[in-house]
Amino acid sequence: MCVVGFQWHPGSQEPLLLLGNRDEYYDRPTAPLAWWEGGRILAGRDLRGGGTWLGVTRTGRMAVLTNFRDPTLTRPEGPSRGQLPVAFLESDASAVAWLESLRPEAGSYSPFNLLLYDGEDLLGYESRHDRVVRFEPGIHAVSNGDFDEAWPKVLAVRAVLAAVAEDDEALLKALEDDRPCAEDDLPRTGVSLDLERLLSPMFIRSAAYGTRASTLVRLGRVHVRVLEQGFLSQGRGARAESQFERSRE
Repeated sequence: MCVVGFQWHPGSQEPLLLLGNRDEYYDRPTAPLAWWEGGRILAGRDLRGGGTWLGVTRTGRMAVLTNFRDPTLTRPEGPSRGQLPVAFLESDASAVAWLESLRPEAGSYSPFNLLLYDGEDLLGYESRHDRVVRFEPGIHAVSNGDFDEAWPKVLAVRAVLAAVAEDDEALLKALEDDRPCAEDDLPRTGVSLDLERLLSPMFIRSAAYGTRASTLVRLGRVHVRVLEQGFLSQGRGARAESQFERSRE
């Protein structure tokens, strides 16, 4: 995912509401939201690397990945970051324990952010700082910088959650906002100014690269709902939806 907003209400009947956009090259093969072999993981799939950017399980676990944008820190020889959400979703370890096992090897990957929910605790992890983030109840977001770093698209998705959190269709529609931000508000991540401008909206459009999917997740203590709208370079793609009750296994 390249921008993710989430509303964290621990102790409520719906502890976590999340929505976000995944941006990727149009020629990178991708399978849409579906249950994977074995029926444990519900996620889209990167068919080149074999991993995912967002997934949930029948027991209410969730993992979300965003890349950290800094060309000088990229490790092209490193393992695929998309395998990290899969590894967490396949595990039964708590988010705390799983991150502790990841930290010694996190530096072998290109830098990333992980958002993990084990059914009870919600934790973030920023690999370039080796920092575990605990969130206060309320609305948070992340893009390709740090958690809650005040990029325009981070502020925008937080405002959307504050305004229309109860309306799934309005939330997904708001993710299609493709207005670039003002030049003075652009983050500086080491890419060219033209590329910063192209990447600044919540919804990205260009000839070769853009928003490929918008996803909404409602993780309740009993009911889980996941909506995904896919997008192609030529326009809107397929819609996928899944609803289920959390397993107590």
